[in-house]
Amino acid sequence: MSGSFQIRGGKKLHGEITPQGAKNEALQILCAVLLTDEEVRVKNIPDIHDVNRLIEILQDFGVKITKNGHGDYTFQADAVNFDYVKSQDFKQDGAKLRGSVMLLGPMLARYGEAYMPTPGGDKIGRRRLDTHFQGLVELGADFHYDEKESFYTLKAKELHGKFILLEEASVTGTANIVMAAVLAKGKTRVYNAACEPYLQQLCKMLNRMGADISGIGSNLLTIEGVAHLHGTEHTMLPDMVEIGSWIGLAAMTKSEITIKNVNWKELGVIPNTFKKLGIDLEKRGDDIFIPAQENYKIQKFIDGSILTVSDAPWPGFTPDLLSIILVVATQAKGTVLVHQKMFESRLFFVDKLIDMGAQIILCDPHRATVVGLNHEYPLRGTTMVSPDIRAGNALLIAALSAEGTSVIHNIEQIDRGYENIDGRLKAIGADIERI
Repeated sequence: MSGSFQIRGGKKLHGEITPQGAKNEALQILCAVLLTDEEVRVKNIPDIHDVNRLIEILQDFGVKITKNGHGDYTFQADAVNFDYVKSQDFKQDGAKLRGSVMLLGPMLARYGEAYMPTPGGDKIGRRRLDTHFQGLVELGADFHYDEKESFYTLKAKELHGKFILLEEASVTGTANIVMAAVLAKGKTRVYNAACEPYLQQLCKMLNRMGADISGIGSNLLTIEGVAHLHGTEHTMLPDMVEIGSWIGLAAMTKSEITIKNVNWKELGVIPNTFKKLGIDLEKRGDDIFIPAQENYKIQKFIDGSILTVSDAPWPGFTPDLLSIILVVATQAKGTVLVHQKMFESRLFFVDKLIDMGAQIILCDPHRATVVGLNHEYPLRGTTMVSPDIRAGNALLIAALSAEGTSVIHNIEQIDRGYENIDGRLKAIGADIERI
């Protein structure tokens, strides 16, 4: 639903906030329910647009879906309707959601055929699908692309395991190939596999369903094909992008915030990267406690050179949090170079921050130097439009710290990725209204 947020910034927040289930994990896990005719129960599913769209697509596809409670669903794919996947409706539905591309692997593995319209999603430069198709073709699928219809078709009488070296460590590409390989004949090895916690979660879930995957968490996955999989239960990890966002929010608004149930062992370098910006945070059980801080000082490298924060495939720093780092750096003491390596045109929202008074030099489409204002000059409220999910959240944090009133338009971009974000922020004292 389209609309805008009106935010009166500059207020200190206080209290506890619980991260939602991980969006990027949910998209993989929901596609995997097609791999068995038995019931799969999934918990901690975030109630957000992208995930709900995928649930609707599964429903149209004939998967039986029971809602057990908030974010808790049971799926059973024992009588799917293949006519839907060839229909005009699916060409429209599937195209609106990038995550639907991960239906290809499970469809192909279980039914011997798969169809997919060219997907949409975020405008963050080119995200090629070559990795997905390369892997599925190597397992034995025939691939056809109809340019007029923008429609992909894959068919395979039988999939056979083999050694696959991926061109790039694509998370969704790895997920697709793994989901196809679990039911293939023989052994598949995937090298340069993505090793994100969400992908590890998918592999662990598939193993509970009877798959035989080893090397989980490394970049070489070995999959011994099995004849069929059975049902299981699965709970999503908390969303690490939300967790990083709330750390940044606390620092920007000088607030004391506790982030609940963060699953510390799956956070990788995220806590330390924020510590490098001078933000105090403590591990309290499985929570993160951030005390109210008047200032935070960016650390330099040991030789005194300027700190650089850049993204990298896991276990490196996730690209989804670079926009948050950039915003938080605007009020730090010191200078940082933010280097966005993995995607194009994700830094173009900095002009909005410059309008708000931030000192940022956009060096090129991939690098921005941020000179921190050390809270001496708060950002000024302004009117802005959210370009993609992650920048939307970063602009929201900027607005909450700014002096005066801000309006953010195009907030469906934020709703695509964050569940009831205004309600949860209000609960810790934010002045935010949906208009």
